[in-house]
Amino acid sequence: MRVVRHGGSSPEQHPTGVLESLLERVARGDRQAFETLYTAVAGSVLGLARRVVRDPAQSEEVAQEVLIEVWRCAARFDARQGSALAWIMTLAHRRAVDRVRSAQAAADREVRAGVRDHTPAFDEVSEQVERRLERDQVRRCLHRLTELQYESVTLAYYRGYTYQQTAQVLGVALGTVKTRLRDGLIRLRDCLGVGS
Repeated sequence: MRVVRHGGSSPEQHPTGVLESLLERVARGDRQAFETLYTAVAGSVLGLARRVVRDPAQSEEVAQEVLIEVWRCAARFDARQGSALAWIMTLAHRRAVDRVRSAQAAADREVRAGVRDHTPAFDEVSEQVERRLERDQVRRCLHRLTELQYESVTLAYYRGYTYQQTAQVLGVALGTVKTRLRDGLIRLRDCLGVGS
C-alpha cells in the first residue's frame, strides 16, 4: 500500500455521510470502498503526520500504518461519537505522537549508552598513582614538623604507641606529648589542605 501524496479528492469535498458510508462498507470488507476512502483521506492523514513527525519518510510510514489500521478496524467506528474524518484523523494523530515518543525514547537510550560508553571504568593504575602522590605529600608535610612533633606523631600514629608509651619513649610528661601531637596534627592539616 502506498500513500497518495497528491491528487485525489479532499475529505471536505464529499457530502456529509459519504465517508461514514464508506467506512461501514470497509468494515464489511469492501475493497472498492476502501480504495475510495483511501483516496479521499490519504492526503490529510499524511499532512497531519508530517506536521507532527516532521520527517518525510517517517510520516509516510505513519500514514501507511494509519490507513492499514482503518482497513482492519473500520468496524470500531461509531458515527454517534463523531465524523469518519475525525475518527481517522484521531487515529493518525495518536500514531504520529507515538512515533515521535518512540523516536525520542530511542534517542534518549542512545545518549545514555553513549555516556555510559565514555565513562571511564575504574582504573587501578591511576588509583595507585593517586595513593602514592598522597603518601608523598604526607611525607613532605611530616618533614615540615618540628623534631619533637615529628617524633610524637610518628610514634603515636605510625607505630601504634599510646600517648603514655610515647611519653615514656621520649622521656617527657604525658601533657607535653598531647600538646606536641595536637600542634603537629594542626600543622599537618594545614600543610595537606584538609578542612580548608
